[in-house]
Amino acid sequence: MRLLLPLASVAALAAAQVQAQESSAPAAPVPPPQATLERVEIRASRPDESRERRQATAARTVIGREELERQGDATVTEVLKRQPGVTLDGRPGRGGNPRLRGLGSGYTQILINGERMPMGMSLDALTPGQVERIEITRGPTAETGAQAVAGTINIVLREDVRQRLNDLHLSLGRDDGQWQPGLSWTRAEQIEDLSYNLSVHLRESRSDDGSLLRTVETTQADGQLARDQDRVDDSRSRRRSLHAGGRVQWRLGAGESFALMPFLLRSESVSEGSRTLLTRAGSADYAQAATSGESGFSLARLNAQWQTRLEGGLRLELRAGATGSRSDGSSRRTEADAAGSPLRRIDEERDGRDRWLSTGGKASRPLVEGRHLLALGWELESGRRDESRSTLQTEADGSTRVLDGDFGDALQSRSRRTSLWIQDEWTPTPQWSVQAGLRHERIDTRGSTGTAGQAEGVNRSRVTAPMLHAVYRLEEGGRSLIRAGLTRSYKAPTLAQMIARSTRASGSNLEINPDRGGNPALRPELATGLDLAWEQHLAQGGVFSVGVFERRIDDLIRSQVTLENTGDEALRWVSRPQNIGRARSRGLELEAKGRAAELAALLGPRAENASPLPAVDLRANLSVYRSRVESLSGPDNRLDSQPGWSAGAGADWRVRGTPLTLGGSISFTPGYAVQLDANRTATVDTRQVIDAYALWTFAPDLKLRVSASNLAARDSVSTTTVNGATTRQTATTWGRSSTAWAVRLEMKL
Repeated sequence: MRLLLPLASVAALAAAQVQAQESSAPAAPVPPPQATLERVEIRASRPDESRERRQATAARTVIGREELERQGDATVTEVLKRQPGVTLDGRPGRGGNPRLRGLGSGYTQILINGERMPMGMSLDALTPGQVERIEITRGPTAETGAQAVAGTINIVLREDVRQRLNDLHLSLGRDDGQWQPGLSWTRAEQIEDLSYNLSVHLRESRSDDGSLLRTVETTQADGQLARDQDRVDDSRSRRRSLHAGGRVQWRLGAGESFALMPFLLRSESVSEGSRTLLTRAGSADYAQAATSGESGFSLARLNAQWQTRLEGGLRLELRAGATGSRSDGSSRRTEADAAGSPLRRIDEERDGRDRWLSTGGKASRPLVEGRHLLALGWELESGRRDESRSTLQTEADGSTRVLDGDFGDALQSRSRRTSLWIQDEWTPTPQWSVQAGLRHERIDTRGSTGTAGQAEGVNRSRVTAPMLHAVYRLEEGGRSLIRAGLTRSYKAPTLAQMIARSTRASGSNLEINPDRGGNPALRPELATGLDLAWEQHLAQGGVFSVGVFERRIDDLIRSQVTLENTGDEALRWVSRPQNIGRARSRGLELEAKGRAAELAALLGPRAENASPLPAVDLRANLSVYRSRVESLSGPDNRLDSQPGWSAGAGADWRVRGTPLTLGGSISFTPGYAVQLDANRTATVDTRQVIDAYALWTFAPDLKLRVSASNLAARDSVSTTTVNGATTRQTATTWGRSSTAWAVRLEMKL
């Protein structure tokens, strides 16, 4: 008999084994020699994600292996886009960075195994097969970190696996006429006190993309047309990537273990394309251009973890890690006039290196077993980034000149983050649970460029954040509860926002198309948050939830566009971030999910002769957002990138009497407008994504999945308008979107 053992408690596992032995022991007939014994698998259930959510003091949603595998997604971001209150900032069907509660980049803390994601890495680099679970916490906690104004998304990679795994997934997709092959292999085994898991993922993606940018400029005085230009871009690219990660763990004794967690990422891409400028009014430096480029990214990470349990229930945990990454690339653009005669060639070389060291520790001790737990910890992270860039322009007559030489072509930065935290979890009564925490963080960043005379920029920030979460259960042991949270959190400026070096914009320097630079004097945004929610948990894992939240943000950071003297030519428009004052964000969040039969039972008993309901899992969510930047006049003085609302729905149907499962989901975000500053506004059109899949189970070890992403694809449209002193400028971008199809064969070897 072969036992497949998932993560479960030792007691439950022993009980399952004893029960199996007792049930099979009495008077079992001895098979004749020619008889064939069938293989029997005893499987304990995985941790109940609904129970984890119900028992957590801070509001948390857990996405387990079943949901990670449900739709056959290629990346983690595709899983996240279907979660309540999560939106992506990319084009529909093209991925993007996940955002909680509609808040823009930087308000959502992204962690991998409880640590900050390495610089340069994207969640699109992780596949669901590498992930054990995803934890979404809608607010900061002392242990997970205070840089979580909107909340935290923690990606927990495959852990200590007692179940033996040897899974192979082969996939073949097609997106906009381009093939997308992929291979995933996961291996896990336990050998006495040693356990390990390893996952390797190979993927090749090809894309044929296109966009249209139309720029119109008119004079404020008489409305005369000063510029009318279309820029048509077509590009073709191919990317190959390798992701490998794992965990090796040794059990050193009772309650003591040591683990190593390596991670390796390598990706390479090549691209070529064309650009055409159709100028009806105004002037342009060229009429058409051919582009090509290559880029690569490598990342290696090794983390170590030691845990032990001492007398009195004291648990100690020490962590250390080292990360190194390198990104390099080159690009070429050959510009020509309308007749196709070459005008100039621009060659650019880029190279960037990052090195990070981190360490941390945690000590926890139960003051009252099962009811009162005190924990404290510390973290230290230090990193360095070196970046260089060179741009050479060659004219048609063969003469050359270096671009951006006086604008800064090299960057060195060093960053150090230290934090101390303490957290107390207490259950004074069976109906009340309280979590109180305090976290202090300090971030020091130094950066300088290779520009002669450029002084080193220094940015220091210190934040002390108290946090309080509480849960009240309406009945002892009941499934109806009320949550409340009062927290302090912050959003630190990014490295790009703090380094003074400017980067030239592609194309003409206009107020609507400015260069971009940093500001070493930025202060972090501080947020005071209030969360209230009611949850009703159902017996079979379903849940109804109604919640409200508010965030008051001080020292809001937003980019301002002004004319600056760059030192080598006339004044240029440059966009730099500034602290502009206070903002408020509030919202309403609704969620419902569960099995159809369970949801129907809430409406009342069904007739005895009624046909059984189909085995369908249903889910739906709606989030409504309102925000206001106090230093800007309305009507659209909302926080950048926050829509008015977002919604999603989905269903999974296990067709009775067949090995077929069908499912689908839809996410919808309406269009909205944002007042960026006194002169600039931006609009974003409606976004919707429809996904569907079909899963045919030939055998427990063999499945075939067919999926479609972004059905009913629609192009994305966004517009930026600048009402300057003398002209009005409008830039509208149309981005192409497409439906992606995939076939995946899932085998357990």
